[in-house]
Amino acid sequence: MCGIAGYFGKDFKNKNIINSTLKLLHHRGPDSKGFFYTKDNLSNNLYFMHTRLNIIDIKDRSNQPFHIGPFTLIFNGEIYNYLELKDLLKKEGITFDTTGDTEVLARALVHWGIDKTLEILEGMWAFAFYNQKTGDLYLCRDRFGEKPLYFIKKKDGIYFSSETKSLSNLLNEKLDLDFDQIQRYLINGYKSLYKQNSTFYKNLSEVGRGQWIKINNKIKITKSDYWNFNLKVDKKLSYKDSVDKIREELLRSVSIRLRSDVPIAFCMSGGIDSNALISIAARQKGFNVHGFTIVNSDERYNETPLVKKSVEELEISHTQVQLDKKNFLEELKKQIISHDCPIYTISFFLHWKLIEAISKKGFKVSISGTGADEMMTGYYDHGNLFLKSMYNKPKYFESALEGWKKNHLPFVRNKHLRDPFLYINNPKFRDHIYDDSNIFSKFLKKEWHENFHEKNYSPSLMRNRMLNEMFHEVVPVILHEDDLNAMHFSVENRSPFLDRRLFEASFSIPEEHLIKNGLKKSVLRDAVRSIVPEQILKNPKKVGFNGPIEDLLDFKDPNIRENLLDNSEIFKLINKNKIEQLFKKESLMNSESKFIFNFLNVKIFLEHKNIKI
Repeated sequence: MCGIAGYFGKDFKNKNIINSTLKLLHHRGPDSKGFFYTKDNLSNNLYFMHTRLNIIDIKDRSNQPFHIGPFTLIFNGEIYNYLELKDLLKKEGITFDTTGDTEVLARALVHWGIDKTLEILEGMWAFAFYNQKTGDLYLCRDRFGEKPLYFIKKKDGIYFSSETKSLSNLLNEKLDLDFDQIQRYLINGYKSLYKQNSTFYKNLSEVGRGQWIKINNKIKITKSDYWNFNLKVDKKLSYKDSVDKIREELLRSVSIRLRSDVPIAFCMSGGIDSNALISIAARQKGFNVHGFTIVNSDERYNETPLVKKSVEELEISHTQVQLDKKNFLEELKKQIISHDCPIYTISFFLHWKLIEAISKKGFKVSISGTGADEMMTGYYDHGNLFLKSMYNKPKYFESALEGWKKNHLPFVRNKHLRDPFLYINNPKFRDHIYDDSNIFSKFLKKEWHENFHEKNYSPSLMRNRMLNEMFHEVVPVILHEDDLNAMHFSVENRSPFLDRRLFEASFSIPEEHLIKNGLKKSVLRDAVRSIVPEQILKNPKKVGFNGPIEDLLDFKDPNIRENLLDNSEIFKLINKNKIEQLFKKESLMNSESKFIFNFLNVKIFLEHKNIKI
């Protein structure tokens, strides 16, 4: 895991700009830094900057920029199947000087070209690859968008980097805020942020997931989506075959993601996702597992008993991370400054504290369960969507409804989702996604509204919702926050569920197999049966890393309230009286708690950026 930045164009960058950009990327790669400059025959200047976090082949020979003749690579991420690719390349006569994945990626790009290489890569990556012979520069991101890569096209050339701060520094100008995105975040919440191809800054773009961009020596941009997945349900697949298929692909995915020359930690909750990964590592791979768990005082989010039982049965090392109210605002400000944008949800503040603890224990890699909910049915509305899918299948619907009432309904708090016929009667219902946005829009001084929309991937309502969550609503948010949190503490985050073959296998399963007896992720549960502790497999409740704002901030404290309601630019956007009334409430609804967290973030963000509205 590393930090990358670069420029390709007519402008000339002085050493101060180069050094300060590298310094801003230091936390992403504290183990070494590198710089490369060249000029082409059309007087274009190319600058590559790289900071390295040593994970695989930690020797200097794998430092970057990495050169093979006229080709140069800078790379952020991991190629998990690098050993298999290395064997293929050796059979075709390619020799190697290192034992790392960087050289494998570089030699694959040189030998096979970008299209064939991307077809067979498995991993997470953002890379820049320059061919001095042709003058072509390629920028590329992995299929799920695990690794970030921002860019800005200007008249003089193209600028790119892993983070916005370093990009702004290389550009040598301040980035203008996008107030549409700020209001989108405030009113519609985190699930709206990746629907418009927008960021918190104007004219700032991201290389798309599963996309490469070619910039030729005339600084003309060509884009190509190299992964257009074709998901086809195998209607003949039995439940047992589905379970066997997921088990095989998950074991393989975890195995290659345990490849590391440094220690690996695991983010641990009481849920099936993290425990599946931990149990496979401990019991199937003989890995020395160390789990890290957030301890929450709110009983709605407290998974301590389940975690404790799992730790004892698996005989793994474990660290509990206790939340502390004392320095919440100071810690939140520190995180916002690090991210250079608001924090998307309170869950990612908790994740920040978790990664901090992982780093303090000396780990350089963390593993989390991102993607399982979206692939295997993990959210409460998936239960309602499943009933809709089974409604015209009398053979399945009656038992599905009975299971929903037994193992699903008791844990659902959202009033809409307590109706089993919600999507049967109204397939277009989406009000819970931008929860109470119509109420919070009235907090703004100027009217702002944006309707919910989604992309059409599948004729199945449930599968279409899951794919929108995977690519537009939930997973992009998690990956953005996970990367920035982990990299602030010089830790690499890995997500074994975000694997192409596992993804394609999960979406080939007939829908009737996905939920059994009201238990979501039934195929996953049975795929890891006899590996994962039974008490985890039986648990129907979803919690994850979560908590209310009241657990971290005491609104009754007059000093806190004075701080939050002092003169601030945010009150040119939001009615102060309405915020004050929220603070006075004895208890907050879930949507109100989320809105206050978003308000705090925008307030601190605007103050830090010294923005005048």
